[in-house]
Amino acid sequence: MSHNHDHAGVGAEDHRGRLAVAFGITAVILLAQAVGAVLTGSLALLVDTAHMLTDAAGLLLALLTASLTLRPASSRRTWGFRRAEVLAALAQAALLLAVGTYVLIEGVQRLFDPPEIPSTQLVVFGVIGLVGNIASMLVLAGKRSANFNLRAAFLEVLNDALGSVGVIVAAIVIATTGWQQADSIAGLLIGALILPRAIKLLRETSSVLLETTPPGLDLDQVRAHLLEADHVRGVHDMHASLIATGLPIISAHVVVDEGCFKDGHAPRILDNLQECVATHFDVPVEHSTFQIEPAGHSNHEAPSHA
Repeated sequence: MSHNHDHAGVGAEDHRGRLAVAFGITAVILLAQAVGAVLTGSLALLVDTAHMLTDAAGLLLALLTASLTLRPASSRRTWGFRRAEVLAALAQAALLLAVGTYVLIEGVQRLFDPPEIPSTQLVVFGVIGLVGNIASMLVLAGKRSANFNLRAAFLEVLNDALGSVGVIVAAIVIATTGWQQADSIAGLLIGALILPRAIKLLRETSSVLLETTPPGLDLDQVRAHLLEADHVRGVHDMHASLIATGLPIISAHVVVDEGCFKDGHAPRILDNLQECVATHFDVPVEHSTFQIEPAGHSNHEAPSHA
């Protein structure tokens, strides 16, 4: 029997329209804020502009990735480009981490030597940024949990919106009190918002690349449940990982009674095992690979099989 498993678009949805709109809005805001940062000399606005630059690059990368994930699988890339979304999110997280670190260093320095900031211009550019970011958030909000790619994109736009709020508040404080350090404080707060989220996304995407067990899937429970199946005598060399969002996989060697290979029962065992991992656990694994083998087969396997 020939099984043609085509992984093109497995669990993938086309989100390019949303990403394209969000990228267009972000690019326009980026140009406006870059002009504002030059005119005002504001750290908060400069940081928000730098953050916006990473967002624009991240959204463009996300848009390209969304196209790649829909490309068909091949004999060379058996999962197609599904993992491209993880790489894109990892790159965005690294950029956010760099921007957040820069903000903290520059913000502390400016606390002791704050420049003069024109508050009126600052609030205008802050409002422009906030309006644009809210528009981008509305575009992405409905599908923000669909995959790592969209999560990263929405996260960056949300951080930008919070950054714009910080810029506006700083401008109001400077206008009403003349306290120039408000700009530096706003910049530091933006950095404090960026770093934890960047670290969280970096940890999650790195976990996928390291092929750790998908969150919510306990392999000890899976092994115990498989061992309860009729005629199953052992389970070893079990592995589980996440190819991309919504695409967990699992494989294992399953030892069954010798008689199962004589009475034709082995195929039914395989069906039961695959149905088990696809329906019994909180994280359904629809792509599973089980090697059904007799007890003595493990003696012929490589030592790396455990």
